[in-house]
Amino acid sequence: MRKIQVQGVHHITLVGADRQTSIDFWEGVLGMPFIFEQPNLDRRSESHLYFDPGDGRLITVFCDDARKPGGTAVPQDTGALHHLAFAVSRASFTQAIERLEARGIRHSGPKDRGFMDSLYFRDPLGLLLELACYRFTPPAGASHADVLMEAHRIRVARGDSHIQDVHLADAVAALTERSRDSLSEDRGPRNPYG
Repeated sequence: MRKIQVQGVHHITLVGADRQTSIDFWEGVLGMPFIFEQPNLDRRSESHLYFDPGDGRLITVFCDDARKPGGTAVPQDTGALHHLAFAVSRASFTQAIERLEARGIRHSGPKDRGFMDSLYFRDPLGLLLELACYRFTPPAGASHADVLMEAHRIRVARGDSHIQDVHLADAVAALTERSRDSLSEDRGPRNPYG
């Protein structure tokens, strides 16, 4: 038996309401360009809208103008989607509350997740969404996942309950040291001020 090795998220498809609600939300609130549309090839009475969330992947929405947004919370039962998180820059994160409130969109307020900051709100159909902003930048050649795995190892070795800034900083330093050569024989910390 062998694994089927995935290489990233290709796309996520949601069941939407009417076409205009989807465009107004995904492009008009979250800034995802509406890049193309075609019929849902499995149910031709529906339209299939495609949006670019910013990384070249796709968020797609099946729409039917006979469906209207309800706004009630989407069930989060076992096996159901709990929430969908989107990466935002620190600059966008700091403006998100003001921009959601300008539209009358209720939100959680900022949440400290140790390695990132989060903000939760619901789309017009009741799906829980998260805006997530990492608190670190990976060193060149490393990914966010590389830093988080290294920070996890550091955190567990120290007996700490969750990843914090000190674990992230030490993880970035460790990854940098392992991936970059130096002419110095001793790369340890020093104090040149005396």
